[in-house]
Amino acid sequence: MKNIRRILLKTCIGGLFLFFSVGCLHKADWQLDPTKSDLSFDKLGATWDEGIPLGNATVGSLVWERDSVLRMSLDRTDLWDLRPTDSLSGDNYKFSWVKKHIAEGNYLPVQKKFDWPYSQNAAPSKIPGAALEFTRMGAVEHVHLYLKNALCETVWKNGAKLYTFVHATEPVGWFVFENVPDSVAPAIIPPVYEKEKTGTVDAVTGQDLALLGYKQGVLTEKEGLITYHQKGWKDFSYDVAVKWKNEHGKCIGVWSVTSSLSGDEASVEVEQAFERGLEKDYGTHLSFWTDFWNQSSVALPDSVLQKQYDNEMYKLGSVARENSYPISLQAVWTADNGKLPPWKGDFHHDLNTQLSYWPTYTGNHMKEESGYLNTLWNQRDVYKKFTRQYFEKEGLNVPGVCTLTGEPMGGWIQYAMSQTAAAWLSQHFYLHWKYSADDLFLKEKAYPFVKEVALFLENQTELNTEGMRVLPYSSSPEIFDNSLNAWFKTMTNYDLSLISNLFKMASEMASALDLKEEAEHWDELCNQLPTLDLDETGALTIAKGFPYAESHRHFSHALAIHPLGLIDYSQGEQSRKIIDTTLKKIEACGSDWWCGYSYAWFGNMKARAFDGEGAYKALKTFADCFCLANSFHVNGDQSGTGKSKYTYRPFTLEGNFAFAAGIQEMLLQSHTDTIRVFPAVPEDWNDVKFDHLRARGAFLVSAEKKDGKVVSVKIQSEKENRLLMVSPFTGEVIDRSLKAGELIVLDK
Repeated sequence: MKNIRRILLKTCIGGLFLFFSVGCLHKADWQLDPTKSDLSFDKLGATWDEGIPLGNATVGSLVWERDSVLRMSLDRTDLWDLRPTDSLSGDNYKFSWVKKHIAEGNYLPVQKKFDWPYSQNAAPSKIPGAALEFTRMGAVEHVHLYLKNALCETVWKNGAKLYTFVHATEPVGWFVFENVPDSVAPAIIPPVYEKEKTGTVDAVTGQDLALLGYKQGVLTEKEGLITYHQKGWKDFSYDVAVKWKNEHGKCIGVWSVTSSLSGDEASVEVEQAFERGLEKDYGTHLSFWTDFWNQSSVALPDSVLQKQYDNEMYKLGSVARENSYPISLQAVWTADNGKLPPWKGDFHHDLNTQLSYWPTYTGNHMKEESGYLNTLWNQRDVYKKFTRQYFEKEGLNVPGVCTLTGEPMGGWIQYAMSQTAAAWLSQHFYLHWKYSADDLFLKEKAYPFVKEVALFLENQTELNTEGMRVLPYSSSPEIFDNSLNAWFKTMTNYDLSLISNLFKMASEMASALDLKEEAEHWDELCNQLPTLDLDETGALTIAKGFPYAESHRHFSHALAIHPLGLIDYSQGEQSRKIIDTTLKKIEACGSDWWCGYSYAWFGNMKARAFDGEGAYKALKTFADCFCLANSFHVNGDQSGTGKSKYTYRPFTLEGNFAFAAGIQEMLLQSHTDTIRVFPAVPEDWNDVKFDHLRARGAFLVSAEKKDGKVVSVKIQSEKENRLLMVSPFTGEVIDRSLKAGELIVLDK
């Protein structure tokens, strides 16, 4: 097989390949497939956020070095302190109470009740697992992350080697050392929960773990096995186990982290892994990753963007599964620095989770995306309870900042308890339907969810004296932070876009299900909404009287352009002018207060405007300036080149995945239900191709451009459906019906 490096970790004894004396555990045949996008260094990272990331959406590991000692930070998604926030209760736990204080101009009591506890209290929060440290190996010579195999190789100058991977479908991680002169002994290093002095209280850089008030857990050591049991809040606990054995200058071991929320036991998981054996586990691991990488691929002429894209898709495969929890701020890579993770590692639904799933649609990873929607669907009762308690309305809204189980956490409530959070989340149900053409999903999940959200916003909005449907108080993330001024007396374009889009989606879904009366009802509500507000230049404003006049990280006012697509180039000159003027205004105000994700999002917007050069510039800046060497997005500018005045480095994942979506938008667009190939690539991208990207209507598209010209396009239909596509050869719209499984090929 081309470009395959075979590394054999075998000891041949009597025709058998053995590590130990029992079972077939010990056959190991690493088949490693290096690529130019692999992470490759001459030393291990010196901090947790520079570690080599491994994960499977349930457990994760970061491989790095602390004080010259090899360290693996271990994590699990359902390690949470779920104690309720006391302030989110009582007679004043009502939006009507908030509105009263807004009207009176007396907003401090609201901030004290809802905003301050998020920053002051350690919990609720995601919590870390533990770490493994190993016998000192000396100076490192080489570190390599094989993306195709999801395996990290470390080589020391004394000849010792380590191969480690997190199993793609089991809650375990394997490690294999070879050429070690002495026995290798791992140690579990638990987080320090008990100490006399605690650090500063800061939700961004992370609060001290000791603020949780836990008693330190219990370590138990036996020959070849160490376990750690940590009690958390109330009945919650978690366990860590590592089992290993040394023989013939080699060491093989397995670790696991389990949570009382799952019912698994770490010690049982490592025993079962040993029983299955390394060979079998690595085989099933490779099978998953082979299937994952076969879903789609891109080939770009720019090596920086290619490497960043491949690493983003690798991370997606490491943090998303069909039955996993959604991607939180750091997913399976919680901070390993004695603190809680940045912003408590929670679920932010005012941007973060939404951006994290953007690349699953065109990227053809619908199965991985399903974990997001499954969780939202399964937590509906929690959301309805929140909606009744806080908003005193029927229907469904989702807390903008919530725990693992969907409970609200407070914070800046304009966004943490936004009136339109569920409206944005609803778009993902809609996108899943449009990209899969799954009518059963539409009937059983997508429309029922969207309908409940639409019912809430029908109840939450009011008809004003002019007969327009509005929110009496409106907001736009994260304009004016959490101040009284962040409540606008007129509808923000953010809220208006989301509500308008919601009613349009509900109408389209109802029509597809032949629910004519319901579709007409949603259309009627949509027609009662005001039009989007524009400033004197024709650009979208934040709200009437509030133009976008200074740099800001969140382009909430422009949601109608992307991702909602309410305003699109395909609609004609007026819409094109709004888009061009809005993007020009954003650029003119500068990037002083942009985060990394701002550049990634702006790249998507530029692609929607068919500006390949602009999209490339934004995405290149993201990759060059806002990511660490291991590809982690850390929000602030790390380049020292003045791309932003934010220079801090809290790691969050949404920027990484928004970047990947931006690359996809450059290569393939179908948001208007008409497919366009290479709609926004730079002029000098003469050679570029992609395979099996997904378009709306359940079409899989492959295309290639050589020497500046499109040479072939292949479209395969998963379902019987109507194909609309702009021919890259003639510019005319191809309109034809395809049968399920039918493949058509266009060439010059």
